[in-house]
Amino acid sequence: MNLIFMIIIGAIIEIAVWIGVAQFISGWYVFFWFILAAIIGFKLLRSSTSTIMPQLQQMQMTGQLGNDPAVTQKIAVAVAGILLIIPGLVSDVVAVLVLLPPVQKLLTTALMGAMAKRQQAMMEKMMGGMGAGGAENPFADMMRQMQNQQPSSRGGSNVIDGEAHEVQPDRKKIDTKK
Repeated sequence: MNLIFMIIIGAIIEIAVWIGVAQFISGWYVFFWFILAAIIGFKLLRSSTSTIMPQLQQMQMTGQLGNDPAVTQKIAVAVAGILLIIPGLVSDVVAVLVLLPPVQKLLTTALMGAMAKRQQAMMEKMMGGMGAGGAENPFADMMRQMQNQQPSSRGGSNVIDGEAHEVQPDRKKIDTKK
């Protein structure tokens, strides 16, 4: 709910700024800027994703991403490209700010923290909510379930054997008088 509210507020601000700037300069100039910014954004996104996709796949496999400054810079360039693709002057200003090195460092730190939290949540889900110091075997519950599904050791089974025969019910016939 909060994300949807923020997106709606952001869209309203973008439209208000667009109208305000179009009052001072021609609206066509703003429109052509959006087209040019989108082209620049696609080029930035394409150039940066060719470098970071193998690194992100490695992170998904190993759980760690190298602290290579070139990769962190490419992540920031990809985010700036996405922001430039979004039509709006405010998002374009934010995209230019993201290209600054101090902002890039903050952005990559936040992204790495979010990825680490996501990986930790995934590991906790896989381990059934146990902490690292859990004394019980994580597979013990699964083994108990498998043992309960097997036939008992007394020779019984879950199959019921029997014969079926047709039963004729006693039907009462209603006599009709004609």
